[in-house]
Amino acid sequence: MKIVVTGTRGIPGILGGVETHCEELFPRIASMGHDVTVIRRSSYIEPENRIAEYKGVKLIDVYAPRRKSVEAIIHTFLAVIKARTLKPDILHVHAIGPSLMVPFARLLGMKVVVTNHGPDYDRQKWGRMAKAVLKAGERFGTRFANRVIVISTVIADILATRYGRTDTDLIYNGVVRPVKSASRSWLGKWGIADRPYIVAIGRFVKEKGFHDLIEAYCKSGLGSECSLVIAGDSDHEDEYSRALKRQAREAGVVLTGFIKGEPLNQLMSNASLFVMPSYHEGLPIALLEAMSYDLDVLVSDIPANRIPVLAPSDFFPTGDTDALAREMVRKTKERGTPRSYDLSAYDWDKIAVQTVGVYEKVCSESAH
Repeated sequence: MKIVVTGTRGIPGILGGVETHCEELFPRIASMGHDVTVIRRSSYIEPENRIAEYKGVKLIDVYAPRRKSVEAIIHTFLAVIKARTLKPDILHVHAIGPSLMVPFARLLGMKVVVTNHGPDYDRQKWGRMAKAVLKAGERFGTRFANRVIVISTVIADILATRYGRTDTDLIYNGVVRPVKSASRSWLGKWGIADRPYIVAIGRFVKEKGFHDLIEAYCKSGLGSECSLVIAGDSDHEDEYSRALKRQAREAGVVLTGFIKGEPLNQLMSNASLFVMPSYHEGLPIALLEAMSYDLDVLVSDIPANRIPVLAPSDFFPTGDTDALAREMVRKTKERGTPRSYDLSAYDWDKIAVQTVGVYEKVCSESAH
């Protein structure tokens, strides 16, 4: 099969949950003998990843303005036109914003699979107009795609309730079991080589709740015995991300910036506790990654975070900084790392096979 992918900023090494998903999934599908092309947003392409192929996946760069309010829509419109010239068997669109272009793709005669990664309109960064556009994207993608993949039962329930679409395909996000690093060289550079630390990972946007985490860290009094490290940065520097960095500096929080590879491996291999204080997630890859490192975890009690293998004591009430502070103290005293989790449902090889099964279903349905 010939598959063209859009909706992602791109691969490899580009920050974002959808991007991590695509970077793991599509090389596996390509290795199964399929012709896979990922269309990337030009504004995220740096000299080090200006390449034409990655692990068997062809890469095509199409213009995207670096403005969060319009980049996904403009890029996806142009990407759909480009995809039509490639004559794919399947156009795979990721996320609900880009799904606004699903009817256009169908009008051009393409068979479309959508992966719904969650209700992005719940993110606090969006204004009223942007939320309306995202809801329209969810509606168009759900109603007009040949098949819809959802990454959690929460999303499946939303689409069944709002749009009556009950034939969605549930395919989870995945995680790779890492080979843990034995080195601590990067920890020395960050000044945390000789003391325990709590880690959090993500983009510096309000719905990730890092402002709550820093406030809770200050309330907890843990600063004298362990550090707080936040790995990540903002896609688009704004008032919130600048305020968050000021808050972190004043609280003595270590900010590593966006890291990957060995630095990230060292950070996760040596952490005492992983915290995710999010207000909104689809199915959080960062949480699955923390679990793959056998870390004790503490996460907000939003539905998307309620992975079945977690215990009730792994959750705190979303936005409650007093509760978060108390639970961080309890977890650090209990020293629960390492833990063991059953992550068999989140195996990328299995996910690749399931995704190709959806493609085959679309092709067989259209053949009849």
